[in-house]
Amino acid sequence: MDPRQRPRLLEIIQNLRERITEARGNGWLGEVEGLQVSFDAATTKLNSLKRAPTDGRPQLVDLGTPVFTDDTPPPHRGGRVVRADRGGVEDGEDGPLG
Repeated sequence: MDPRQRPRLLEIIQNLRERITEARGNGWLGEVEGLQVSFDAATTKLNSLKRAPTDGRPQLVDLGTPVFTDDTPPPHRGGRVVRADRGGVEDGEDGPLG
């Protein structure tokens, strides 16, 4: 987000606060819920803007740690393999890497 839009974002957040207060006062619970979602999103955007560098450098993004869910063992490339599911040792074929 463009840092020059910060004042407008602050206006939006203030307006949402006022609308949430009004909706609560009138008992419009569904409206309160919808406005709260918008308020939370605007607040999150403002917080990310506060963390963004202002010198033109690209912002770093945490991609997290990858999670591998495939339990398939790597392909066998020859040699002797111990297989618990077959109860013993097997001789593998000698392939181009074995």
